[in-house]
Amino acid sequence: MRSTTIDRRSFVKAAGIGFLASLAPRSLMALERSDAIYASGIRTGDGSFAVATVTERGEIVDQVALPARAHGMAFSAATGKAAAFARRPGTYAMIFDPRNKGEPVVINSREGRHFYGHGAFSADGRILYASENDFDGNRGMIGLYDATDRFTRIGEFETCGIGPHDMTVSEDGRLLIVANGGIETHPDFGRIKLNLGEMQPSLALIDAASGALVEKHLLPAEWSALSTRHVDLDGDGRIWFACQYEGHRKDLPPLVGHFAKGEDLTFIDLPEETTRRLANYVGAIAVNRSAGLVGVTSPKGGASVTIDARTGKVLSETIIADAAGIAPAKGGFAVSSYDGDFLSTRSDVAWDQHIVRI
Repeated sequence: MRSTTIDRRSFVKAAGIGFLASLAPRSLMALERSDAIYASGIRTGDGSFAVATVTERGEIVDQVALPARAHGMAFSAATGKAAAFARRPGTYAMIFDPRNKGEPVVINSREGRHFYGHGAFSADGRILYASENDFDGNRGMIGLYDATDRFTRIGEFETCGIGPHDMTVSEDGRLLIVANGGIETHPDFGRIKLNLGEMQPSLALIDAASGALVEKHLLPAEWSALSTRHVDLDGDGRIWFACQYEGHRKDLPPLVGHFAKGEDLTFIDLPEETTRRLANYVGAIAVNRSAGLVGVTSPKGGASVTIDARTGKVLSETIIADAAGIAPAKGGFAVSSYDGDFLSTRSDVAWDQHIVRI
């Protein structure tokens, strides 16, 4: 199985003396005693936006300025490049080397498109895929950007759904996995959801070479208001997905599920109190492959929940005000919050919705 992360020693070796010499002593010490490195969008104390490189202790090592607020992150272990995507309906993405080599590359969505906040690199790092909205055609799209040519846009695929949000790439690089949230939006109306009475959420598998639809899984009719939002892969290539409910607040919809190619969707039967604690809204999902765990967070519910990937049993629930991003950590998960918490450390920043381990 290809590795999607690098450890601290590899990070330091690739960064080189120039980058290390540029760090403040406190940041250098934090890096030296860390085993894992992450990146996440932040709002700084002066109101500006950046991507922070952070240790698993929550100590900020470095920052790269952003033109505006970011949402999701992507990382390529093959090239060491990371990408930050603008919050919907933003029109920029910034690609950079978290080891501080070279100037970042900022790209803009084509005319008639906006980004949906997420994307992923191909297995070899040569293509960046970005979830996009054709807002006049009301079609979900995936933009293709050439990483070997300053991320020039080279094409696009349809996602065969409306409102694509998160996406990832299968381990062999052959499939694009897209969570079509089913919600119609248009930049003229900002973040207003235009079709809540007629949502069509789905999960789509798309051929990464041709753009052809391989499989499409519509959610059951009784849960048509359950927007499929975020995805991750476990060690067997199984796809885990998390949802946000747009129906009545007293309903108790299934919020987490999984499937593999050729299978129907399977929802995890979360305890009623857990569903209520998540406030019908999962903001992020992550799989810890080595530990066999699935983690989800809810900023609305102020909670983080850890699930056994094999049995679907809830193993722990932690109250975290404004819980935001989540990513694998030693034995469990690193969780951030809008209030500036990252595990055991509080910083004078607001962490954004997602974390990527680099």
